[in-house]
Amino acid sequence: MITEKRLQILTESAKYDVSCSSSGSGRKNAGGIGNGYASGCCHSFTPDGRCVSLLKILLSNDCIYNCKYCPNRLDADVPRASATPDEICQLTIDFYKRNYIEGLFLSSAVCKNPDYTMEQLLLTVKKLRTEYNFHGYVHLKGIPKADPRLMQEAARYADRMSYNIELPSEQSLKLLAPQKSKESLLTPMRTLTEQANAFKEDKRRGQVRGHFLPAGQTTQMIVGASPEADGQILRLTQALYRKHDLRRVYYSSYVPVVQDKLLPTIGAGQLREHRLYQADWLLRFYGFSVEEIVDEGENLSMDYDPKCAWALRNMHLFPVEINRAPLELLLRVPGIGAKNAYKILEARKFATLRFEDLIKMRVALKRAKHFITCNGAFFGAKNEGAIRGLLTAAETQESAEQLNVFGMLSTPQNAWIALSGQL
Repeated sequence: MITEKRLQILTESAKYDVSCSSSGSGRKNAGGIGNGYASGCCHSFTPDGRCVSLLKILLSNDCIYNCKYCPNRLDADVPRASATPDEICQLTIDFYKRNYIEGLFLSSAVCKNPDYTMEQLLLTVKKLRTEYNFHGYVHLKGIPKADPRLMQEAARYADRMSYNIELPSEQSLKLLAPQKSKESLLTPMRTLTEQANAFKEDKRRGQVRGHFLPAGQTTQMIVGASPEADGQILRLTQALYRKHDLRRVYYSSYVPVVQDKLLPTIGAGQLREHRLYQADWLLRFYGFSVEEIVDEGENLSMDYDPKCAWALRNMHLFPVEINRAPLELLLRVPGIGAKNAYKILEARKFATLRFEDLIKMRVALKRAKHFITCNGAFFGAKNEGAIRGLLTAAETQESAEQLNVFGMLSTPQNAWIALSGQL
């Protein structure tokens, strides 16, 4: 059994990777232990509002790389620890049987060399599936520059894999992570996408069985450690979604836990990270392109969410009549989410909608009323200056409420503390 001290070191070292969330996996229980289907990993909220898996651990934090922003970099004076594949497997099974976890997020520092590290990660997940008969959700962190054959085999056992881009430009990688390159990170993503598509086609023809990354790929970018603007970050995000079919791009606001003259002394802040996630949703679910959201060299507005900012730049399109507007325009109305847009389309087939109906649907009328009419009625502000003031007030109130919720849900503890005493 892995000791409590090593468990503390390995889980503490893993907490900065946010590229994990609920599974979205199609792996069902086939008579073994656990189930990665539907419910996925159980979650915990960190003090800064991130949602992370409870059992989130490194195989080793003994790294040969010297990325400036990383607490586990080669020249960092931190305690080092490693675990064996069997120790990770046994820990996962024991915690699962005690109902402490629903799945595993396994990563590792690059120890010895990329191939050795990837071999150990592959051995762990392979043992977990074949020897320990675990069918629960497994998210495996890929190691750049490792042999592609190791990556391909790992994808047959893991539900999800992630190769973290970390910094949005080649220039920043060369400066802060000289042992990594943009190509070394994008190549395995591209390869996994091609192999996953080929596997789906072969499975459709009945030529193969089993799984190949049923929950797809994710990645993470650190925001604020390098000078790239939000516009550049989101252009990379859009390219990743279009070219590599990623399920999610995660954003991690830089926290100055490492002292280095090349790094800023102040973190990026939660609000900037929050705005990037809001813009990310517009790209994925609302039909926006990044060119509509923000210019390449600019940051997102801190005063309004990205959809409000877009609407204020395009007031000539508003107000729209809620009973006649097409779906594409409803999705662009501030305060109307994707679910409500579809509800409105369905409801207006049977009746003329009024503001009372929108209240029952829980449309955020604090925003929406300035951009819509209902059967000709308009209850919003009559000039753009007043609209801006009211939207700013509503945004300030909602942001404060969200931070309070995060505070109530969060306690300053990481995974090992949450599980301590349970060994």
